[in-house]
Formats: sequence, structure tokens, C-alpha cells
Amino acid sequence: MAKQETPCCEKFRTMIGGQALIEGILMRGPEKDAVVIRTGEGLKVEVTPRKINKPGSYKTWPFLRGIFNFIDSNVVGVKALMHSADLAPEEYAEEPGKLDKWLEKKLGNEKFQQFIMGLAVVMGLGLSILLFFLLPMVISSFFDRWISNNLVLNLFEGLIRMVIFFIYMFAVSKMGEMKRVFSYHGAEHKTIRCYEAGLPLTVENVRTQTRLHPRCGTSFLLVVMVISILVFSIASSALLAIFPALEGMRGTALYRIVMIVFKLLLLPIVVGITYELNRWAGSHDNGLTHILTAPGMWMQNFTTNEPEDSMIEVAIRAVTEVLPEEEGADRW
Repeated sequence: MAKQETPCCEKFRTMIGGQALIEGILMRGPEKDAVVIRTGEGLKVEVTPRKINKPGSYKTWPFLRGIFNFIDSNVVGVKALMHSADLAPEEYAEEPGKLDKWLEKKLGNEKFQQFIMGLAVVMGLGLSILLFFLLPMVISSFFDRWISNNLVLNLFEGLIRMVIFFIYMFAVSKMGEMKRVFSYHGAEHKTIRCYEAGLPLTVENVRTQTRLHPRCGTSFLLVVMVISILVFSIASSALLAIFPALEGMRGTALYRIVMIVFKLLLLPIVVGITYELNRWAGSHDNGLTHILTAPGMWMQNFTTNEPEDSMIEVAIRAVTEVLPEEEGADRW
């Protein structure tokens, strides 16, 4: 018989959020980060203080803060993921390759780890940009000689982007090695739901919560794609108005290259706007916010699985470790 899930009755909304790892969870609170991994010897817990930006710093300015938070989340997330791979039980661990061993010997262990982490962040962001932005741009650009309306062309590009994203997430969800990671993702969501409902953090209470959460990174990615359609449409129209000679080049390779590079340069703006929109949606509860979060909630049916009780225990420990000393300091 399937487990019954109950919707979350939020008493408050927390800024605490996490990321699934290999046999573990990274949880980020307002003051601390916690990485909890289930190893062959039990739970391995590592808690580190978060670097808090000073009030008034340019990194806290609206729109700019979204860009810096996005970069920070990726760096911390990749570092935690790599660390979890090192600590995971042997059946989930991978033997270092010859190149890895050679680089570690030449650079030293610490520099090697920094190099690998930096490379992983760059490759991860690069692959995301290549797959979800550059590829749709290139495909849609070949239709610019037939579609002269910028809004229609960008809508078409957005549709291609969504299709690629959905196919990618569906394919990843079917990979055997990712199923446990997605189960930890479900455990993270369920535990946050339980905490926001004001219930004691026990396996029994967490188990009954829904694994879908509106303030998930999946929702953020989907909103990025929607916002990109609007920003790309407005900005490309403005570019053509400022440089009318470009219009006469429509359909040429140079025109396509200019428009693709221009849109890629706009990605930080898209991220900044999306962050502010998600921040607003996270602090409000109305029909519009439900519409904004609905696609991401639906997508989580692919990116989260029902967790085992042992996974819930990991999530509970991770949340507990990052709770602020002052009650309510984590309110969204």
C-alpha cells in the first residue's frame, strides 16, 4: 500500500534549504552550513559557519545579490557533492583515475582539491549554459529568416529550452545511480515541510509530509527559463532599435553570432531578476505565487523520490545542525 502524504500546513517559512548529495544532504541555514553523510561507520557530520555579507555591501543589493548567491550556492554545492563522494560507502565510491592521481601528485592534495572543485563548478555551469541556453539559441537562430518578430522567435527559443530541460530531467530521473540521490532530495523537502509545519522533527512526522516544496532549486531553474524569454525579447528589440543595421543582416551567420553572444551576456541579469521574483514569491501566498511555483512543483515529481527512514534521519540531523540560536532568525 502506498504511503499517504499530507500537505504542509505552514506556520512559517524558513530560509533553510538544502541539496541532496551522495548518501547525504547539504543543509544551509542563516548562520551555518551542515553536511551530513551516511558512511559505513554511521553519520559523518561537518558544520561550518557561513560567510555573512555585511549590511550595505554591494553583494546584498537587490538583483546583484541573486547573482552572488547563485555563484556561492554552486561553489558550496559542488564542494559538498565532491566531499560526499569521498565519504560515501565503497559501493558508491569511484576509484581515482590515472589523471586524477597524476594531478594530485603534481599539485599536492590541497591544490588538487581546489583545482578539481573549480573545474567542476566551471564545467557544471558551462554544461548548463551550453545545454539549456546556447543549444536552444543556436537551433532557434536558424529560423530567424522566417520568424521576424522578436517576441515570437524568443518564445520559440523558450519552448525549445523547456523541451530540452524536461527531456534531460526525465532521463536523469531514470538513471539508477540518481534514484537514491533523488530520494535524499525528497527527504530534505519532507523535513523542511515538517519543520515549517511546527511539528517535532521525528521520522514519523517527516514521513507523512509531501516531498514537493515550492522553494526548490528546480522551481528556480524553470523561472529562469521563463524570465529569459521576457528579458531576451525586450533586450534584443532594444538592440535592433539602437543598431538598425543589424536588422538588414538578419539570417546571416554574423547576425546569429551577435544575438547569441548578446543573450549570453544577459544571463546574469536573468538570474538576478529571477532571484528577486523567487524571493517575493517565497514570502507571499496568493494565486499568482501558486501559478509561479506550480511548474516547479510538478517537475519535482521527477527530481524527488520517497525516501527511506534512514535518509529521513540524515535530513533531520542536517536541519537540526543549522537551526539558528535565536528562534525565528531563519524566517523567510
